[in-house]
Amino acid sequence: MRKSLKVVTIGGGSSYTPELIEGFIKRYEEFPLTDLWLVDIEAGKEKLEIVGAMAQRMVKAAGIDCTVHLTLDRREALKNADFVTTQLRAGQLSARVLDERIPLSHGMIGQETNGAGGIFNALRTVPVILDIVEDMKELCPDAWLINFANPAGMVTEAVLRYGNWPKVVGLCNIPVNAVVNEAELLGEAPEKLFFQFAGINHMHWHTVMDSKGVDRTDELIKLMYGTGTNTEIVANIKDNNLIFEQVENLHMVPCPYHNYYYHTDKMLAEELADFEVNGTRAEKVKQIEAELFALYKDPQLDYKPKQLAERGGARYSEAACETITSIYNDKRTTMTVSTRNNGTVKDLPDDCAVEVTCTLTGNGPVPYNFGSFKPQERGLLQLMKAMEQLTIEAAVTGDRGTLLQALTINPLVTSGDVAKQVMEEMLEAHKEFLPAFFK
Repeated sequence: MRKSLKVVTIGGGSSYTPELIEGFIKRYEEFPLTDLWLVDIEAGKEKLEIVGAMAQRMVKAAGIDCTVHLTLDRREALKNADFVTTQLRAGQLSARVLDERIPLSHGMIGQETNGAGGIFNALRTVPVILDIVEDMKELCPDAWLINFANPAGMVTEAVLRYGNWPKVVGLCNIPVNAVVNEAELLGEAPEKLFFQFAGINHMHWHTVMDSKGVDRTDELIKLMYGTGTNTEIVANIKDNNLIFEQVENLHMVPCPYHNYYYHTDKMLAEELADFEVNGTRAEKVKQIEAELFALYKDPQLDYKPKQLAERGGARYSEAACETITSIYNDKRTTMTVSTRNNGTVKDLPDDCAVEVTCTLTGNGPVPYNFGSFKPQERGLLQLMKAMEQLTIEAAVTGDRGTLLQALTINPLVTSGDVAKQVMEEMLEAHKEFLPAFFK
């Protein structure tokens, strides 16, 4: 009798789900999935039914022996799971609109993982993920949690620190995209290069070495930032042209999200101008999602449509499915993930979550040692990690003072009375999802 292999995807009604299905189909020979459970909440029921039916068509068209289950009952789905993936957004896209709109209305960056918006995304998401972990302890104590929910680094650290669940991997598609795009710039196949990333989610830097041991980082920096060529990697960052002299001095390639910190004035001006004319990025994503789900309803559609690329999250399935397959097979794939630091980055606490290059083994991620950053990177990194830890503590305790401290030290938030006003506005706007702050 064929051995059962079960994956549970929480947030299964997401528009990204076809990416995940495509990834599992592609890897079926090495990861013979028997049962995929797509789970959502009542508010996401319609989307779950639409994308779930499409997932069933994709599996049928691929001719693989896998059953796709749809349910609103998370506990039913979790029983005896081998892997659990989370791709949820607490409050759905309407909450993201507020995360972006309220800070922008106060003249600050409005973004789903950075600034005040990123903090409030974490406040809503962390308690939900910790509830899932408690269910996993009871119903699937041997399962791995593979998290893609933003902000991925803070969620991973919350699971490690407050959930006491070591079998967790946090994922982001930014490093995956960087490897592919930057290898092309260097005229090399990705497998011929070694990219070493270190830092935290959306706040990391990396170097590149070729198969002969030659450091190609400075060459890459010149190609990316010394020629005036736009190296767009993220849909919400239109122009990744950082100041060449600054990046050259780093001798490391920054994450595209560093634009929010290295070019705050430019990013804010662009966001405010776009906000006045087109609204928030979240509102654009809502429109894209509506168009995607109209496509997904087509009973003849049994493959991932190309329009999904416009949603963002490119190569999501590469990150998620390759991580799962590598752990399952002890495949030892090299990937960049969020995991416990354990001395990998000496500038950060051993017990915190870092986003670093790892070998993915049957026992989980084994990081490549990085060492220490130079002052250029270290100061910002340590500040952002402190902000993350305060945010996670506030999410767990509901303490407003701790939350105000997180907002105050965030470089993208105006401190003082403005920070307090934004905090109160956003708490009230998200009150339904933040009961800990209203006891």
